[in-house]
Amino acid sequence: MAKVKSIGDKYPLPRKATRWVGILFFVIIHLVGIVGTPLYVIYHGVTAAEWTLFIAYALLTNMAITLGYHRLFAHRTFKAHSVVRFFLLFFGAATFEQSALKWASQHRQHHQFTDSAQDPYNIKQGFWYAHMGWILMWKHKVNYDNAHDLQDSKLVMHQHIWYTPWSFISGIILPMVIGFAIGAPLGAFIMTICLRLVLVLNAAFFVNSFCHTFGNNSLDHTISAKDHWLGAFITNGEGYHSFHHRFPSDYRNGIRWYDWDPTKWLIFILSKFRLTWNLNKTPAQRIQDAVSIEQSQIQHPAAV
Repeated sequence: MAKVKSIGDKYPLPRKATRWVGILFFVIIHLVGIVGTPLYVIYHGVTAAEWTLFIAYALLTNMAITLGYHRLFAHRTFKAHSVVRFFLLFFGAATFEQSALKWASQHRQHHQFTDSAQDPYNIKQGFWYAHMGWILMWKHKVNYDNAHDLQDSKLVMHQHIWYTPWSFISGIILPMVIGFAIGAPLGAFIMTICLRLVLVLNAAFFVNSFCHTFGNNSLDHTISAKDHWLGAFITNGEGYHSFHHRFPSDYRNGIRWYDWDPTKWLIFILSKFRLTWNLNKTPAQRIQDAVSIEQSQIQHPAAV
């Protein structure tokens, strides 16, 4: 990719552009998932196999984003076995959130320019913009110069270049094949594809909207990232967002034992099977120092 010099050239501002294909996709999955699921349950009934397929696929694809796209690929908070990396890329593609390379590149840009015009999902543009408006109503030019490490991975690049077949195979074809195998193709389409996408996508979007709007920014009051238990619950632990923005290289978001962070727990469990390793963990004293400094800045802003 061509090298560029200035920040303005590297990270141009998005331009207004109605993404009709994306809008149609979102309308379809929301209508089918939210309206179709209760109708299907009432008039057809749902078997244990259908529930298992739906729940398993929802968990796998959600974790592929929080554990894979976010904490592994975007922030390199730990290292993972190639088999784990493959499955994270495979099920990450099933969320239709773009390739891991594109996702991670834009997320790194978000951390570099939080709350500024060059933040891809800048919350200062409004809750709706940060949630999904930035995807549906704007066109962003992605510069991958901040992700050379990911470009060195043949597997990551294969998923990036061939993202469309990866996403259709993992997100549509495989669940439909399983749906036919258990005798419930319609249920697989309505629940495992459409409803699952509605839940997983909006959970991911809430990290950009809810977690930058509600809660307590105890670790850095100068930016919008906040900690909130409800945000953590609906995002598999990503809701401890003030901590995450202050210490993005930590594999944890919720650092206390009772903090709801299943993504952290799964990374830790996988490490016991030597499938993940080098789990980055911020020293407790460094965290306490950051809290103390932040409190001092709030209480005595003129002294800073």
